[in-house]
Amino acid sequence: MPYLRKYKLPLLWLRRHTSSREFMLISSALVGFAAGMAAVVLKTIVHYLYLMLAYGGHLFDRPVLLVVLPIIGILITVVVVQVFFKGNVKGGTAGILYSIAQKSSIVERSKMYSYVITSGITAGFGGSAGLESPIVVTGSAIGSNFGRSYHLNYRERTLLLACGAAAGVAAVFNAPVAGVLFAVEILLTEISISAFIPLMIAAVVGTLCSTLTLDEDLLFYVVSVEGFYAGNLPFYMLLGALTGLISVYYTRTVHWIENIFETLSGNVYKRALIGGLCLGLLIMLFPPLFGQGYEAIKLLQRDQADQLLEASWLNFFGTNEWLVLCFTGALALVKVIASTLTLASGGKGGNFGPSMFVGAFAGFFFAKLINLTAIGNVPIHSFTMVGMAGILSGVMHAPLMGIFLIAEITGGYTLMIPLMVVSATSYAVVKYYEPYSLEAKKLAQQGQLLTQNKDTTVLRIMKIRHLIETEFQPVSPDATLRELVDVIAHSRRNLFPVVNAKGTLEGVILLEDIREIMFKTDKYDVVKTKELMVKPPALVQHDDSMATVMKKFDESGAWNLPVVDGEKYLGFVSKSSIFTKYRKLLIKTTNV
Repeated sequence: MPYLRKYKLPLLWLRRHTSSREFMLISSALVGFAAGMAAVVLKTIVHYLYLMLAYGGHLFDRPVLLVVLPIIGILITVVVVQVFFKGNVKGGTAGILYSIAQKSSIVERSKMYSYVITSGITAGFGGSAGLESPIVVTGSAIGSNFGRSYHLNYRERTLLLACGAAAGVAAVFNAPVAGVLFAVEILLTEISISAFIPLMIAAVVGTLCSTLTLDEDLLFYVVSVEGFYAGNLPFYMLLGALTGLISVYYTRTVHWIENIFETLSGNVYKRALIGGLCLGLLIMLFPPLFGQGYEAIKLLQRDQADQLLEASWLNFFGTNEWLVLCFTGALALVKVIASTLTLASGGKGGNFGPSMFVGAFAGFFFAKLINLTAIGNVPIHSFTMVGMAGILSGVMHAPLMGIFLIAEITGGYTLMIPLMVVSATSYAVVKYYEPYSLEAKKLAQQGQLLTQNKDTTVLRIMKIRHLIETEFQPVSPDATLRELVDVIAHSRRNLFPVVNAKGTLEGVILLEDIREIMFKTDKYDVVKTKELMVKPPALVQHDDSMATVMKKFDESGAWNLPVVDGEKYLGFVSKSSIFTKYRKLLIKTTNV
């Protein structure tokens, strides 16, 4: 299109007349601006749609609407996904991790806008999901496709992808440091010092986008928190252990519910109705689950937790401190179910926002319990905020991001020590039970994830199907020595598979094993190849992991092994080709 060419011309000129480093700095600012504005648009749409439905429509006075609206939102989302995007809106942050590991950091162009539309509908109609993951996907897609447009290499494209994600997170929370740490801890397994500069530029630009354009009501911030008292340190450690256990519950509950809904994957509309109905009923029982939940967190911070009960069925019993305690504790647990139902039924969103909700309510519950039982006297506001860092650290496996995000939200570093204690404790507890984060768990189980262990990472990326060599000349088990010699004369290989008429591998013939008999012409029409073949030292199945293949090479001492599908012969894989591919991938995935 002419207007696209005009847009690209100045940047193409810069690409030719600047160094790679200078162009990356300019690109990071542009990607940060685009991702930041995408975050602004999404936050604005959802905020005003939520206000119009929830308060303009007196939603909480009409319990039936609490059931109906989320179903409508999820159904509309599913229709939009199926009709306009052909079902290709899936993956979330896990999809970005997959793109980095398996698709050379190439993200579909449609993801630059599809998640803004679909997650906006889901959350705007009361779906209990966060907007942060869709913003991460959108920003990552913007960065990836910017890199593709200017033919950047894998490392540069990956860095711009991370810049888009960093800018999106920074814009949502007005927290540039947290945006950078999100990119480093979650998306980039290894990073060089030079990569921090583009990430910081993108995060700052994204933050400025939200600061200059969004009203304060749309930004999540805290006016003040109590200071840190060293005597409360044991309670913070206990909170860290509690949030760690809740994070384990969070991760396992999500995967358990997702596995249940996968059985309904054949009928997306049936899944949407079932999940939407379950979600609606849950919201009717616990109205604060409607939407993202940040308004409920603000009530905790304003000492107005009793207002959470106003639209609830528990309001029938009146309001007292113990009832508020039980209600907030229950909310911390059922929010996990509500957000998972939203996503598993076809709604779009993420688990970042729900993690903060769960953390805030877990921290509030813990502090309130300590005070009500007179075990101690702890600051409820501080524990509410620190609890958010604990769950973020546990669910996302990103303790640094959790620490600095809450520090930036609270406007300073007053809570730095408790944030570090709670995040570290929570992370240690979670790592004992769950070695991978919520978003990365399935990818890790499928061997599709980049990890900090480079050997493991590269072996997981490599697939046998890409390394099968088929130029080996097969021979029939009933072929004569004469026919075998003729095959050898026209081959440059010293290894020959013996394959029957059904395609089954029966054995192999090594040239060095038959060198003597090859020159005995009197044996040419007497000896059959099945008399000369030997059993291969090991067989490689076509779906074996590379770690399994390397183990077979080590145990057999062979340099070539046959690849089969069951018993059907497919070809050979050689140790030398694996080493060559390994070296190329190691260079490709090292030091973004």
